Amino acid sequence: MEGRVLVPVANGTEEMEAVTIIDLLRRAGIAVLVAGESPMVVCSRGVRIVPDVLLEEIPEEEEFAAVVLPGGTRGTEALLQNTHLARILQAQHRRRAYIGAICAAPTILAAHGLLEPDTPVTSHPSVAEQLRAYLYRTEPVVRAGHILTSRGAGTAIAFALELIRLLVGDDAAAEVARQIVLS
Repeated sequence: MEGRVLVPVANGTEEMEAVTIIDLLRRAGIAVLVAGESPMVVCSRGVRIVPDVLLEEIPEEEEFAAVVLPGGTRGTEALLQNTHLARILQAQHRRRAYIGAICAAPTILAAHGLLEPDTPVTSHPSVAEQLRAYLYRTEPVVRAGHILTSRGAGTAIAFALELIRLLVGDDAAAEVARQIVLS
């Protein structure tokens, strides 16, 4: 599948997750659009990210190959409250295009009704209880159709490589793993 990937970021986003996803997808030749809640986003550990565009500038019905949500407690809370992002996610879900969420961000999918009761899902352990209505797993990366979830900063590379595999194939994922000397 070709097309752009949207990575929304908000103040409090977990920087390791956001940057890992953005970097590895771009290494694979995937166009990534970073959309922020503000012109500069201050992440959970003080790292500053200058988004490509403001999230509000993204047309709600724009088609993306994937929308991928990094976690971080405060960032997740901010993205959860963003009604514009909710509409983008709903449109993505209706198209059955890929939606990824890592760390606390799978709670956004649950809150917006994007998960069915029989959906396998994972997350950071701190929000696991909020996802017990689903088929909760503890694997590093869990795929359920067009939904991909992951546990946290420590699983961000595996998560990004799985996104690459889904979007552009096994060879591209293997090449990026080779480039970053993933053993």
